[in-house]
Amino acid sequence: MNDAIKGKCWQCGTDLETGDYGRETNCRKCGKPTRVCRNCRWYAPARPNQCQEPMAEPVMEKEKPNFCGFFEPTSEVMMGEDATSADAMRQAAENLFKH
Repeated sequence: MNDAIKGKCWQCGTDLETGDYGRETNCRKCGKPTRVCRNCRWYAPARPNQCQEPMAEPVMEKEKPNFCGFFEPTSEVMMGEDATSADAMRQAAENLFKH
């Protein structure tokens, strides 16, 4: 196992190393930002503010870089898992109002 690998990209699952988590750093494979809520071990879509850390400041855009002091890389990859369920819920709500 490579100790330099600290996590995976939230979008594509590519292995990320310690140096891949800068504020303005993007994934080498898909180009998405890496220091984002979706790539943090505290990210929890079902929790208030979508974060398990109660002291963290609210971050509105979970897929954009931020300055959260609680950020810790995660190796768990959701790769759109919660986005898919959110899309499904949105579609179900829209279907309620169709004639």
